[in-house]
Amino acid sequence: MKSLAPHADLQVATMMAGISIVLLTGLLLGGLGKRVRQPAVIGEILAGIALGPSVLGQFPGDLTHKLFPVATRPMLSAVSQVGLLLFMFMIGWEFEKRLLRPHRGVAAAVSICSVGLAFGLGVGVSTLLYSHHDHVAGHHISFLTFSTFMGAAMSVTAFPVLARILSDNRLTHTRVGTLALASAAVDDILAWCMLAYVSALVTSGGPKDLIQVLGLSVGYVILMFVVIRPALAKLVAYFGERQQWRHLLVMLCAGVFLSAYATTWIGIHSIFGAFLFGFVMPREPAVQLVEHLRKPLDHVSLVLLPVFFIVTGLGVDINGLHAYQYLELAAIVTVACAGKLLGAVVPARLAGFGWRESRTLGLLMNTRGLTELIILNVAVNLGVLDSQMFTMMVIMALVTTALAGPLLPKSSALMDTATVKVPVDTTASAAPSSRA
Repeated sequence: MKSLAPHADLQVATMMAGISIVLLTGLLLGGLGKRVRQPAVIGEILAGIALGPSVLGQFPGDLTHKLFPVATRPMLSAVSQVGLLLFMFMIGWEFEKRLLRPHRGVAAAVSICSVGLAFGLGVGVSTLLYSHHDHVAGHHISFLTFSTFMGAAMSVTAFPVLARILSDNRLTHTRVGTLALASAAVDDILAWCMLAYVSALVTSGGPKDLIQVLGLSVGYVILMFVVIRPALAKLVAYFGERQQWRHLLVMLCAGVFLSAYATTWIGIHSIFGAFLFGFVMPREPAVQLVEHLRKPLDHVSLVLLPVFFIVTGLGVDINGLHAYQYLELAAIVTVACAGKLLGAVVPARLAGFGWRESRTLGLLMNTRGLTELIILNVAVNLGVLDSQMFTMMVIMALVTTALAGPLLPKSSALMDTATVKVPVDTTASAAPSSRA
């Protein structure tokens, strides 16, 4: 029976129906994932892939296109961007310098070594992959852009996913747990900086434009710390004293979107504006901010982020990989694991950690999760990755994150090591971490 609804209304309704299926499928697979020691984000990512061309698209009737018609996909992308920007704001807000205090020297060594080795191996493997993936939608991609992105993608550790894995395995206050959190925090900052450079490299038309983008970016960072940071502190104090948290929440969301617009205008991706706005956000008063700001934002992301997973899943087509690309995939996964595992194990051993702790640290630093998907989607938007390369990198993100659950030792196995009481507001970090 033909619908009597106007075409525009029917498109919006179709999008809403698709979102409802995404939410329910993600809830189901996320719950199943927890039963096999996997963070919920693994199930939600798999839900996005399952509803895309890789699984549902293989059934008769072209079900993927019926659920997510091409006409509705721009709307889906817009909805996903709102959730993504708020999530990036929460990641920036979650970063705490106090994480670094217990293991400053070791955390710096682990982070620099794991990022450096992973980046180097990523650039190395890109020399083998480049000739097969140097054109995207008819446009040539320079080796510098491709290899720099591959290095950045290999270097990332997903801080929110890591925090959730530590909590689920009761490792948060162990020595290796606090070191992993500190190292991952530094890793993410370095990875975002590298990705910002890649973004500037792609959007600039030449050396002159690149210098302009980098100059404006530096100026914007200074503005955020010198002007916006103290202004936010005053706003929090003003509205907090009057208990007008709803007004403050609305103003913060407006600030996130304006900051995202500013970085887009400069020539780097909008996620950097959202992340930086969260980075300069005050952390005190912690209890009130968690209750009145972080928890509501987390509830919003609970609904909006699954849309990001389906947008990602629609771009993943496992059936589109050729035989030789499975060899490429094997190389990518091997390099990704080797860079993080060796880059974390070696400095940990030199710092006096035992083999069990060092191996655990390497597994934790190898988790990429949602943070990797964000980086990959940025690369697709910038035209750096073709569909096959995107598919292989998403699989790599899933594999490296999924390895941690079954291979991590039980919490009791690490209880003989010194536990560390870190002055971290665990409720404050729960907001973005709950998405893991």
